[in-house]
Amino acid sequence: MKQIEINILFEDNDIIVCEKPSGIPSQSDKTGDYDMVNRLKNYLFEKDPKKGEPYIGLIHRLDRPVGGIMVFAKTPLAAKRLSESVRGNDMKKRYLAVLNYDGTKDLRKEPTQLRDYLVKDARTNCSRITTAQDKNGKKAELFYQIKEVKAECSLVEVELKTGRHHQIRLQMATHLGGIWGDTKYNPLFQDKAGFSRMGLYAYQLGFTHPITKRKVKFTLFPEGEPFDLFTLKN
Repeated sequence: MKQIEINILFEDNDIIVCEKPSGIPSQSDKTGDYDMVNRLKNYLFEKDPKKGEPYIGLIHRLDRPVGGIMVFAKTPLAAKRLSESVRGNDMKKRYLAVLNYDGTKDLRKEPTQLRDYLVKDARTNCSRITTAQDKNGKKAELFYQIKEVKAECSLVEVELKTGRHHQIRLQMATHLGGIWGDTKYNPLFQDKAGFSRMGLYAYQLGFTHPITKRKVKFTLFPEGEPFDLFTLKN
């Protein structure tokens, strides 16, 4: 049987670092579509069927329309330690976002901090900005820097400090401009139901290896629309 094609950046006995394509769920959801966890399980099973059903631990998530780098655990111990790393803010995540926003006046300025309080609406699967006094609100913090501007769109690098529901999408739409392709928070795309590609990509991931304790960092630049409008280098 032909092995499933997955863009794997690194693999050892404990972890797999790979690219999640835009439009694919991180884990199983109500759609039943083929998700990353099951893709990786099948990939490992096809490599060595004699080992039986493989273990894949989900450590963090990317929204379905968002592509980028993810790390998965191959053992329960690795999953436990990586999850502790996430809770301790040791896992560093950087994103590239294409905004429908002309950021010429702020081009290449020093990174700017955004700090808000977000609350999730489970009924609509959306989040909104609230106040620090809201008992349901959770602090959301990130830094952004405008890297390039073309055709009234801006390429923005985002360093995520907290991992709230739809955080980057909501904070960008609120303070700057909606992310290209975002049908939930960008008014320019809200009438495009079913549109599955978004100008948001998790291009860099750094963390401490759960077993070797070495600091590792992986970088992968996105390809295709809308990122091909800008100058990106691998």
